[in-house]
Amino acid sequence: MTIVRLGYVAMSMELINASPSKTMTFHQFQQIQDREAAIRKLERITLQNINNTVRILKHTIASEIHFYRLTSRLIPLANHEELQDWDYMKPIKGALREIGELANTHQMRMDFHPDHFVVLNSEKKHILKNSISSLKMHYLLLKYMGIHPLHRCVIHVGGHYNDTEQSLERFINNWMYVPTAIQNMIMLENDDKSFTLEDTLYLCEKLDIPLVFDYHHHLAHHHDSNWVAHWDRVIQTWRNSSLPIKMHISSPKSPEMYRHHSDYIDINMFFKFLMAIKDSVPQIDCMIEAKRKDKALFKLMEEIKERKDIEIIDGSTFRI
Repeated sequence: MTIVRLGYVAMSMELINASPSKTMTFHQFQQIQDREAAIRKLERITLQNINNTVRILKHTIASEIHFYRLTSRLIPLANHEELQDWDYMKPIKGALREIGELANTHQMRMDFHPDHFVVLNSEKKHILKNSISSLKMHYLLLKYMGIHPLHRCVIHVGGHYNDTEQSLERFINNWMYVPTAIQNMIMLENDDKSFTLEDTLYLCEKLDIPLVFDYHHHLAHHHDSNWVAHWDRVIQTWRNSSLPIKMHISSPKSPEMYRHHSDYIDINMFFKFLMAIKDSVPQIDCMIEAKRKDKALFKLMEEIKERKDIEIIDGSTFRI
């Protein structure tokens, strides 16, 4: 039997005025003539994002959800080239600890998925440097939350540059420039356009990185449709992790917009995956990537409760 645990991404559709991603553009920053006042405003926005994250976590805990993806946009303009002198961590360390205390007390799994501009296989040195700076920010956020950073940050392979083999080898070459602490934080995900499950497995096996299997991405873009034949290899990439294997689940918006995420999860599509991997692992954590966030999780659980072939454990967990 396999325990399945569901999670959701960043924003709650149930809470009012609780965005954890409030922001300020650099143009807005420049409009404030007093630079110190502008920085203080950035810090206030950041603290508001952290406070809203705490609200969301309390809602998540009350809903018996044990898996949550933090937004990578907690700190507006972090690492902006014009704000290199801003120590953005200093005023928020205490607030970050509250997030970690909630997560650790309730044994929640939390991680990040940085935006697309984190490209470790870039051909350009400044993009690689900026990508590592962004990952360092994620590392520091976890550190000050008191959350162990091991395998807490999922990224894509990066740019394709019209050459799969060279792009994969460039990732390997650039990996040596990534500090070990940040390397240990990384998980890799197959994508829907550039790098297939097999491409991503090549890197994960070579560099000892856990692979986060995105089922929807695989169906949208694959050269070998028989993903089940590679499932044991996916499992093996997690052999050195203290965390259960993780995957992403989403559903196509429509046949014409197959790559786009739907508001909710197609239960039949999800269970086609689950029945294929049943008994292969003791537990799998499934991150729901749906437009309706926690509402998509609640709706999916209501549908799952109607099935006769599962055992409900709590508000987000069941056994198949």
